[in-house]
Amino acid sequence: MTAVTGSRYAGVDAMLDDARSRLVRVDAETAYRETLAGALLVDIRPAAQRAAEGEVHPAVGPLVIERNVLEWRLDPRSDARLPEASYDARVLVLCQEGYTSSLAADSLRSLGLDATDVVGGFAAWRAAFLPVACRVA
Repeated sequence: MTAVTGSRYAGVDAMLDDARSRLVRVDAETAYRETLAGALLVDIRPAAQRAAEGEVHPAVGPLVIERNVLEWRLDPRSDARLPEASYDARVLVLCQEGYTSSLAADSLRSLGLDATDVVGGFAAWRAAFLPVACRVA
């Protein structure tokens, strides 16, 4: 079965496979090292999920950009871009488990950005004992 039929996919798994075929994904430890070296770590999880699961520690410098506005905030041509938006930036997209982030990173690559995602998402980040912060209710 082909992943793409015309402009349609044979299901979401085929869509995800296609997106990932254009990414060189990184593990959590690599993402951490790259972030410390200047890459942008972008957490696209919704506020409720970040509150429930925790967040990358602010000292690491993550950008929180929810998925629904990601392209507008990081496209250097967009009037709604953030100051960090640049074709020279390395963008590492983080979701909860590494699925939505693959689709998001592929979308950013379509805009000409150097983007990929973190295998396993925030769950892998936390499991690797990388810096996290939990919100206090």
